Amino acid sequence: MRYALYFAPSADDPLNLTAAEWLGRDAYNNVGYARAAEGGLSPEDLNTLTADPRRYGFHATLKAPFHLAEGHSENDLLEAMRAFAADTSAFDIPSVIVGQLGHFFALVPDSLYPPLQQFAADVVETFEPFRAPLSEADIARRKPDTLPERQRENLLRWGYPYVFDDFRFHMTLTGPVPEAQAPVMASILANRFASFIGRPLRIDGLVLFVEPERGAPFLVHSWLPLKAAQQNG
Repeated sequence: MRYALYFAPSADDPLNLTAAEWLGRDAYNNVGYARAAEGGLSPEDLNTLTADPRRYGFHATLKAPFHLAEGHSENDLLEAMRAFAADTSAFDIPSVIVGQLGHFFALVPDSLYPPLQQFAADVVETFEPFRAPLSEADIARRKPDTLPERQRENLLRWGYPYVFDDFRFHMTLTGPVPEAQAPVMASILANRFASFIGRPLRIDGLVLFVEPERGAPFLVHSWLPLKAAQQNG
């Protein structure tokens, strides 16, 4: 069993429902969605291009997948999450867009937003005691020799290269998209997510995802509301 701390919209949030239909699976209930051809891409092409994010579920990584450290239980982790959520106020990312990061597409802020960077850093630091050290195999999977020195140090110290100054919030929508298909994909996603582009994204929860066994689809275990959401609920 591996655990991960993510941001994700709540189960009935329109963004989660839109993203689950797009990816072909909802991580809250593991329900799959049939897919039709779109934008000139076949259902088979679209299934292939969304296979990676479909397994992980719609989310933004805060604390990357980890095994629990010795001496800590799942209940301990949940208690710590409840305490963190109760002491952390919800906030808005002012505006999000569909962006292309390398060869994949994701929902991203339209600019760097310091409160979001601080929130992510707080999650990384607060929950580090619950993370077991990476195995040699896990380190090797990240190809540390190809990483810049700071990201390599992050991997060894925090279990993930992209933390603190290297953190970039992204909610992944595709796996790698071939260059020839990228313009079509950009158009499809702009249409699919038109209701959310250029608008604020409320960061109102901390979510525990679980991977029951290595390679299995990730599932939502618990969605915990941040402080403002609790007060307004």
